[in-house]
Amino acid sequence: MLQIGDEVYFSAVFLLILFGTRSAIGASAVTASIYVFIFMFRFPQVPADQASQVLRPTGLASAGVPVVAHRAGGHDAPENTIAAIREASRNGATGVELDVGFTADGVAVLMHDETVDRTTNGTGAVGTLRLAELRTLDATGRHRLREKFKGERVPTLQEAVEECINHQLTIFFDVKDQPDKAAAALGEMYHRHPVLYNSSIVCSFQPKVIYKMRQADPGVVTALTHRPWSLSRYGDGTPRSLSSWTNYWLGVLDVLLDWAHHHLLWNLCGVSAILMQKDFISLDYVQYWAERGVEVVGWTINTAVDKQYYQDVLKISYITDSLREDCEPHY
Repeated sequence: MLQIGDEVYFSAVFLLILFGTRSAIGASAVTASIYVFIFMFRFPQVPADQASQVLRPTGLASAGVPVVAHRAGGHDAPENTIAAIREASRNGATGVELDVGFTADGVAVLMHDETVDRTTNGTGAVGTLRLAELRTLDATGRHRLREKFKGERVPTLQEAVEECINHQLTIFFDVKDQPDKAAAALGEMYHRHPVLYNSSIVCSFQPKVIYKMRQADPGVVTALTHRPWSLSRYGDGTPRSLSSWTNYWLGVLDVLLDWAHHHLLWNLCGVSAILMQKDFISLDYVQYWAERGVEVVGWTINTAVDKQYYQDVLKISYITDSLREDCEPHY
């Protein structure tokens, strides 16, 4: 159901359309259509106790908050590898975030980028390489600890899931694109390992990925990942386009996308959490989502000072590149 307070935003939509069309009937019809669309096609959130098991796993210290290793802890070990999963567990992580990609022969593997160039000693798009070819690459790439982890391979999703289950780690499956493939591959994982329903969450910047996952299996806990101004600017803040005109219109789209995430898409997809870039999180922001039954998870928290703030003040989960030391964010 829509939450108390959301009527304000539907009223705003009504007034904007009324101002633009000068027709009270037309504005009422469009606003009502949006409401009906959400009511008919939205997915309800999974039960709160199930979401809590995933996002607030038992066994934490009374004052502790869940700590998730970004790309399985890409600063402490080569990202998205079995070695990184083991290192994250050894360093005290409660969970790991894993990026899901697909080979040319349709096998789900762990890979953040579209190409293997940055993270391995090979070149080329992941989607053009068969699993057998991917297996020949060294996944330590240019990592600062490549000598320590030399010979590490790109794991399949199946191998990574089994390793996480063995270490009792919560899994944050991050899906960039290919919603149909991802829903099928993850659906198979949940079928093989039912424990995942209470120990994993599917996340994406793309609402269509989350909606497709909920269509495939409404019992899966899901989250939307968001960073304001992501269409017009890169993670480090630099503009995506050299054209000021293009950046202006991308900025307009950013405003619309941000509004949609906070007032429409979360409800349509029935998410249990929102993964928000750390610079946009405050106590008021956490409270806003708590009133809607949605947990906030911050990313990427890489300094001891910030981690203490999340632990003592915000009291929410966070994602980090390192559990051992301060480091620069990995975009």
